[in-house]
Amino acid sequence: MFKKVSQLKPGNYILIEGNACRIKNIEKSKPGRHGAAKARISATGVFDNQKRNLLRPTSADAEIPVMKKAAAQVVAVMGDTVQIMDKENYQTFDVKKPDFNVESGKEIEYMQYGQNVLIVKEK
Repeated sequence: MFKKVSQLKPGNYILIEGNACRIKNIEKSKPGRHGAAKARISATGVFDNQKRNLLRPTSADAEIPVMKKAAAQVVAVMGDTVQIMDKENYQTFDVKKPDFNVESGKEIEYMQYGQNVLIVKEK
C-alpha cells in the first residue's frame, strides 16, 4: 500500500528499509529554486525499537505496512520468550516477552507484520 509523503503524519506507520516503523517527527522544507519540497521523516522501528530516518520529496510515494492486529491467548511463559496462540486460526507464535507482566491463560492483543510479532497489550 502506498501513500504520498505529504499526507503522512506523526503516529502513522511507514516502511523504512523493509522495517515497519512508527513516525515520530516530520520536517518539511520549502521548495528550492530548482527542486521540490522535501520531507525528513524520523521514525522508530515497531519490532526492534531502532531509530531510522528517511529523506524523500513530498510528492513521492511512501510504502505503508499493512499490520495485522488480533487477539491471542498466552500459552506459556518461558524465560524471556512467550508462546501465544491466535484466537481465530489457532496459530502459535514465540514472541519476546513484553515490558509488562503476562501470565499463562491471559488474553493479549498482538501486532504482526510478516514474520515479526509483538505483544501490544493485555486485554
